[in-house]
Amino acid sequence: MASDSTIATHCIYFSPTELKDIRLQALSTFHQANARGLTYTSRWLSELALALETEFNDEEVEDVSSDSVYLSSISKADRTKHAVAMTYYQLKEYKRAAHLTRSCKSLPVQFLHYYCTYMAGESKDSQSELFFDGEQKREENRDHLVELCSDLTDKYKDGQLDAYLLYLYGVILKKTGYTEDAMSILIKSVEMQPCLWSSWFELAAMLNDRSDLSKLKLPNHWMKHFFLAHVYLDLQIGDQSAAIYSSLLEAGFANSTYLIAQLAVAYDNTKNVDMAIEHFENLRIKDPYRLDNMDTYSNVLYVKEMRVELADLAAKCIDIDRYRAETCCVIGNYYSIRDQHEHAALYFQRALKLNPNFISAWTLMGHEYMELQNQSAAIQAYRQALEVDSRDFRAWYGLGQTHEILKMHHYSLYYYQQALKLRPNDSRMLMAVGCTYKLLNKPQQAKICFWKAHMIGDPEGIALTHLAKLHETLKEDENAAAAFTTFVLDAAQSGMSNPREMAHAYKFLANYNLKIGNHEEAYIAAQKCIDYPETREEGKALLSQITKTSGIPDTIGQSSSVEPMPIEVNDSIAQNLFSHASATPAPHLSPRNLHFITPDH
Repeated sequence: MASDSTIATHCIYFSPTELKDIRLQALSTFHQANARGLTYTSRWLSELALALETEFNDEEVEDVSSDSVYLSSISKADRTKHAVAMTYYQLKEYKRAAHLTRSCKSLPVQFLHYYCTYMAGESKDSQSELFFDGEQKREENRDHLVELCSDLTDKYKDGQLDAYLLYLYGVILKKTGYTEDAMSILIKSVEMQPCLWSSWFELAAMLNDRSDLSKLKLPNHWMKHFFLAHVYLDLQIGDQSAAIYSSLLEAGFANSTYLIAQLAVAYDNTKNVDMAIEHFENLRIKDPYRLDNMDTYSNVLYVKEMRVELADLAAKCIDIDRYRAETCCVIGNYYSIRDQHEHAALYFQRALKLNPNFISAWTLMGHEYMELQNQSAAIQAYRQALEVDSRDFRAWYGLGQTHEILKMHHYSLYYYQQALKLRPNDSRMLMAVGCTYKLLNKPQQAKICFWKAHMIGDPEGIALTHLAKLHETLKEDENAAAAFTTFVLDAAQSGMSNPREMAHAYKFLANYNLKIGNHEEAYIAAQKCIDYPETREEGKALLSQITKTSGIPDTIGQSSSVEPMPIEVNDSIAQNLFSHASATPAPHLSPRNLHFITPDH
């Protein structure tokens, strides 16, 4: 296995012996994590082990006994207290569990003591949160964090922390603002126990960009593949994330529902919506009562306007558990697609009452407040989303939209730029930044954005029209003609066009070519103008003027008596535009002297 943090995804391979060893490591760590009350890590590891179990015959499967782990790590004097404390913990009686284990010496029980103390403080913070008109009032009590940090710092200096206590120490350092120290501690945790997924997860949450990732010195372990894929997905590098997840599925983890779900999310991230839907459906077949990631699936169905499928998903989620945050988000999307935005906002609020850190609900609630034209509440929702995770580009983009509506263009530019930093190859972010530059009377920066949006792929087909119109406004007719020509040719090839934009493009091209003496090209463009109601009369006038000037036969009467023809995929007139050898060569669309950098001013 490669050791570099930018590990080559096509090299992921595990032999049968390695897969057996991976399964044993996962089971061993599962028992250790389960003894400490790390529920989500325990579930993650046990599901991973289960996915590998089907790769072997019953005779080949080896088990790790929970009793052996329990007896080897917890002293006889602490076992009864540990058992009782675990029941308190499972019943969320955190202070009671912490008090019972305060004098225990075994490391798993010490972890349970500190972890329950931490959870008691976090639970108190959560209960103090009130929701009113989309705003969250917080009364945080950080005394428990300061005390825990002091105790664990002393133990760390004395070398008394194992991998699990290092994980908790890292979390507390992060919560108290010591991010760099927290990252260092979490790396030590995964070096000591590489299968501790909770440490990897918290470490990933502190990486803001790829440069942060490149600075990490990570252990050369199979868990590193899962970590890198997770980080790439968080950093919106969906292609690489999808490649790693696909390779892991092929390397022996084909039955891992976690990997299938993550791959579906990665495909959604890369706008490969059809593949995302296919993998989500596969996930539902393998794990029909799963609610994790169903909120993301509902977002995909919403974007595709698959109303029936979204309604079916909402009904299924309600049947499984109506009091899960994911279910509330699915229901919210169901109401949103039916234009019942007040009901949608209500369900997103319910999701946040169940899980105040559910970032998807914050962002979606912001969208609903936008639909309800409540910009103040939308701004608050988006800001809360960024408090949970500053890497959520949808929240930055939403803030840009709300401030654009409020005519606060300098603010909207800043927010759009933050979204663009997170999604540098997303044409929507580039178009938003470009349009804002245009509103701020910064045409050069706007042209850079429009051009780059076109070059990286513009599914909506609006980048070229914005670029062409900006050139037209600036009296840069040659560049405008090149942009409009490329636009009509692209529209003809794709079969997708906006009639109003096509009419404007042909009108400009007719006038431009008439002005420079390209009468044949002007005549072709003027003919196309007649096909659109917006430019029909102007097209007839241009044809009359061209025939008088150039001697081209007058066919206005014939053209005007024919019903306008729709633009076809193989538009012969558009294909022939500027194609005549005898005419003046058409200007080619080019960046001229623009430097393709992301604008930051």
